[in-house]
Amino acid sequence: MLRKLVPALFAVAVVTLPLIASTSPVFAESPKGEPIRVRGSIASFDGGTLTVKTREGQTANIAFAQGGMVSSVARAAISDIKPGDYVGIASLPTKDGGDGALEVLIFPAALKGAGEGSFGWDLKPNSTMTNATVADAVKGVSGRTVTVSYHGKEKKIAIPDGTPVVTLAPATEADLTSGAVVFVSGEKTEGGAITARQVVVGKNGVVPPM
Repeated sequence: MLRKLVPALFAVAVVTLPLIASTSPVFAESPKGEPIRVRGSIASFDGGTLTVKTREGQTANIAFAQGGMVSSVARAAISDIKPGDYVGIASLPTKDGGDGALEVLIFPAALKGAGEGSFGWDLKPNSTMTNATVADAVKGVSGRTVTVSYHGKEKKIAIPDGTPVVTLAPATEADLTSGAVVFVSGEKTEGGAITARQVVVGKNGVVPPM
């Protein structure tokens, strides 16, 4: 049975996650595989296997390890980002230099420090995920920017209008319904089998933007 909440999930997934303890949980008896992130919509879920139509148009059959976790995301606002908050921001280089956010995840306080750093991300080509602490409030004369710090470094990221801003929210396996949008962090073996124990599902009109 999947757990109802997954705060630890994002720490891994975003760690690489990725969101968060370990990016790729698997069956205890299975060998470690290559970390993989699956984005798409649910085709079916039978309590043990999640079948996902991926954004690339393929079908992925994902086996869940015992004790797998499921959560959702809830809509947040730029004004919810405060100094000292821990955030995960996917971004792309901008033509004017610097980075522009693709999405912002505000972590619960209990996950502060999980997966800290800035590393390559596969949301879009050349995108980066930065898990860091907000050093100042969102501000900027020519737009909205936030300064974040990680491992003694600082990074300024612009947050354009329309950028999805979310936080974690409760969900259960009952939310894993056909058509629901999901983000899954797992492992892929050499034989191609995918195992995972973490899934983030869209709920109440809010989809996982990461």
